[in-house]
Amino acid sequence: MAVASKLLENNFRMNRLPHIWCPGCGHGIIMRGIAEAIENLGYDKQKVCIISGIGCSSRAPGYMDFNTLHTTHGRALAFATGVKLANPDLKVIVVSGDGDATAIGGNHLIHAARRNIDITTIVFNNNIYGMTGGQYSPTTPHNDLGTTAPYGNVDNVFDICRLAEGAGATYVARGTVYHAKQLEKNIESALENKGFSLVEGVSICPTYYGRKNRKGDAAEMMINLKETTLDKKVAAKLPAEKKEGKLIIGEFVNKAQPEFCEEYHKIVDKFTKGD
Repeated sequence: MAVASKLLENNFRMNRLPHIWCPGCGHGIIMRGIAEAIENLGYDKQKVCIISGIGCSSRAPGYMDFNTLHTTHGRALAFATGVKLANPDLKVIVVSGDGDATAIGGNHLIHAARRNIDITTIVFNNNIYGMTGGQYSPTTPHNDLGTTAPYGNVDNVFDICRLAEGAGATYVARGTVYHAKQLEKNIESALENKGFSLVEGVSICPTYYGRKNRKGDAAEMMINLKETTLDKKVAAKLPAEKKEGKLIIGEFVNKAQPEFCEEYHKIVDKFTKGD
């Protein structure tokens, strides 16, 4: 019997493992990155609450040994907003998929970012609705196939990071499951930000997205991530033609602004304490 690592013992419900994600799925790498970030920051487990909606990504709270909530599709941020307002001392983390966060839950994402409420959202972006059979999502590339786009997706791709930035998020970053350590550092920075933070974790789905679009097996999809991404700092030094078709990763926003719960409680204090 293999000996479990301290990371697993400290942060996971061992009786729920092994996980049931498909072979080659990248989501476990992002989940591990969240656990590593929490461990590195030394947070009290009783002060951490992880909340999900529905989808492949939303299996993570079932495996992670913290206060956890598995909520309705697209509504994780609505539940998280209530949790954070009622318990401002909690470190509230939302895990969500690309469809859960930007389609069904898109409106909640925009307004959580606008409010700058102190919630960290990690989007597991595998470009597809994997759990429900491979329907195309807002991040499925143009012309790629899904079970609901058998002749090619005609929609344009949502840029999750630009959406979050435009809506007012005070920390925004993108990483990939190939660049696991960098992604972990981005998650750490997001957790330390006082306000709304979003980290897009670009994942792989060999079972539904990869197979249907002839992207190869899990190893080939990981190599593709390596070859089609550019770090923001490297990209800044390159001419436009060298960046054509590349996905930029790194930290896009990191700024301080008043946080929603603190501003809300100032109003409450104004009437209850007569300030």
